[in-house]
Amino acid sequence: MKKALVIGAGPAGLTAAYELLTKSKDIEVTVFEESDCFGGISKTVNYKGNRMDMGGHRFFSKIPEVNAWWDKMLPMQGAPTYDDIILKRTMPLKKGGPDPEKEDRVMLTRHRVSRIYFNDDFYDYPISLKLETLKNFGFLTTMQVGFSYLASLIHKKPETSLENFYINRFGRKLYSMFFEYYTENLWGRHPSEIDPSWGAQRTKGMSIMAILKDIIEKKLKKKNRKVETSLIEEFKYPKLGPGQLWDVTASEVEKLGGTIIKNAKVIRIHKNSENLITSLTYEQDGQEYTMEGDYFISSMPVKDLVDGMNDVPKEAARIAAGLPYRDYMTLGVLVPKINLENKTNLKTVSNIVPDCWVYVQDRNVKLGRFQIYNNWSPYMIKDLEHTVWIGLEYFVNEGDKFWNMTEKEFAKVGISEMMKLGLIDDPKVVLDVHMEKVKKAYPAYFDTYDEIDTLIAYLSSIDNLYCVGRNGQHRYNNIDHSMVTSFEAVGNILSGRKDKSNVWNVNTEKEYHEEAEKNQAEVD
Repeated sequence: MKKALVIGAGPAGLTAAYELLTKSKDIEVTVFEESDCFGGISKTVNYKGNRMDMGGHRFFSKIPEVNAWWDKMLPMQGAPTYDDIILKRTMPLKKGGPDPEKEDRVMLTRHRVSRIYFNDDFYDYPISLKLETLKNFGFLTTMQVGFSYLASLIHKKPETSLENFYINRFGRKLYSMFFEYYTENLWGRHPSEIDPSWGAQRTKGMSIMAILKDIIEKKLKKKNRKVETSLIEEFKYPKLGPGQLWDVTASEVEKLGGTIIKNAKVIRIHKNSENLITSLTYEQDGQEYTMEGDYFISSMPVKDLVDGMNDVPKEAARIAAGLPYRDYMTLGVLVPKINLENKTNLKTVSNIVPDCWVYVQDRNVKLGRFQIYNNWSPYMIKDLEHTVWIGLEYFVNEGDKFWNMTEKEFAKVGISEMMKLGLIDDPKVVLDVHMEKVKKAYPAYFDTYDEIDTLIAYLSSIDNLYCVGRNGQHRYNNIDHSMVTSFEAVGNILSGRKDKSNVWNVNTEKEYHEEAEKNQAEVD
């Protein structure tokens, strides 16, 4: 019996474990998870019955295999949710699907509303050019935006930075209003210092032309119109938050005979003279243990993986050590209400604004986004009709002044910024708070990142090592692409394929996206 050792019980690690166990009877699977919960940054935190989603996770994919996988784990709802019942709101239902009022193992369909909060007004995210937007801009700004965009069409900048990438697609004026400060706040670096590949990946296909095209096709009610991920109007979401999907998957892995070891931090990877990994060492409860294996699937940060490996060439070690990350902190704040007025035509419980999350573009605060958990799922909130549960999101570096704050200090900052933004009038209305921190939440695209191909070549030369997922590949993947890296890795293991380019090319190759879009069109 061969042994596969999987590092990390997030989306990529658990997907790999499940796929191996369902597609082969000849491989024994053990998963090592550093924390005591599943899902990585996709975990759900339950605080006194109010649940928090770390970073906000919309479940949307153009990849049929991923959609089928999600449906197997959490079938689509067959009856209305609690808030749909109260509001007499109709949403798509799957015939024979579970009733979310009676069962937990269910995936919901939710409205996607994500907007930008800028100068006390709401703007669509990504920015749209509808009448309300232009009215908020005023005549002068509208003219500046228009001429700035025309200038960007005539004079294209070399895409040597994220700044130039955005200017080419939106014009300098919109870039300075809606991208520059938020991006710098997110990464702690100015967009002129960031590799453009981050923008190419995260705003794929997005531009003013794409927005206008979508508006026109929507008006014409064009069938099978291709929708960029950032423009979707509905998405799937687990009843109890994203972590529920990975809790269910972990349970299925164990039912299939897989072993999951929690609170097990992998600290060393042992290679032999033939450049094959023979074993790993993990730490648990202050003790060290070593386990041998035949295949090693890693979703741990590349920086830590290489640091724990013996006999790494100097260049590869230097590049890995220099890979940067951005860490994440969030403050859950429970209040009776928020002051933002719902001016949309979307009905909500207690008529709160319908946004799942709001991007904050106010240069007077450090807050990057805030989530309104009530709108993700009515089951995320203990008392949906009388409280609003908000997540204030801050992008930080481990060890900086924010990271080192106590919960009380962090709450003081968060609540004061809520008042600056007009979300609340008095700190005394706050009913409760809860702080969460996530290390290495966002792999960053600067420093040694531009040399990552050299590191990838080295890691790919280790025949029995497969790097998967967001941190495993140092790539800002969404959940579906993280899962696909594991589909590809497992396929390689079972077929004996040595070339790992298919694993590393997920979410980078143009042909890959075209194929995914073609498949999507076929199943629509």
